[in-house]
Amino acid sequence: MEQPTVHSWIKTECGRAKYAQLAAQPGPLARLRLAWFVLIAALRDWRLPAKE
Repeated sequence: MEQPTVHSWIKTECGRAKYAQLAAQPGPLARLRLAWFVLIAALRDWRLPAKE
């Protein structure tokens, strides 16, 4: 099973779990919150080594 592209940006296990939780929620506000989360998580995890 191939990992989503966002997993190359969000590198922590807790961040990936939160991403899955937010991605499952419907609605435009949920999508806005998901985009905000990905932006902040990618900035925080930028310097961490990649996990597979």
